[in-house]
Amino acid sequence: MTTRPAAAGPHTGLAAVDDVEYGARFLGSLSLHEGRDPARLRQWAAAAAEFGAALAPADIPAPLRIVESGGGLERGLLARYTSRPPTVELYTDSLEAAERLVTAHGWRKWFPAGSVRAAALAHEAVHERLHHGPERAALKEALGHTALCLGRFRVLAHVAGAEELAAHAYAQSVCGLGRTPLLLSAALAASAAPAREK
Repeated sequence: MTTRPAAAGPHTGLAAVDDVEYGARFLGSLSLHEGRDPARLRQWAAAAAEFGAALAPADIPAPLRIVESGGGLERGLLARYTSRPPTVELYTDSLEAAERLVTAHGWRKWFPAGSVRAAALAHEAVHERLHHGPERAALKEALGHTALCLGRFRVLAHVAGAEELAAHAYAQSVCGLGRTPLLLSAALAASAAPAREK
């Protein structure tokens, strides 16, 4: 779960940006989407969010190891999934910073106490399904991005970043959050920006 790409203007206006726009900004921050039509990015962001929110809740797989460490703020990460062995690494410094920002911005109604950790776990755990399971092809179908068309034959293209947005929407849905965790990513990025400029 990254904290970098969804940054938006002044801190006071963070909550005024809707969740689909944060998704579109995230996609637009990726080099593969440089110069793409913003309307297309919003369309993909909305489709990915709808897909992720509709995924059936699943328990965190038993073999999935959970480890906690620091250093997430420097890396711009709340959590990270690695497949060998299947592990979710939670960055405690980023999680604590996100919880402080929730309180400071008055967003507790959207992110109840402890929900940031739960959302990070849900987000990372669903990556296995989106990378290797049947949901990968289903997400491509939902996005409808065509790479090649020959008569009735159509090859769907991968949309970089779409799995990340679907995972955020899944976490929002299964954790009962009032806003997407992308809002927290934007808040963390905005709070880190002044420190980076010094």
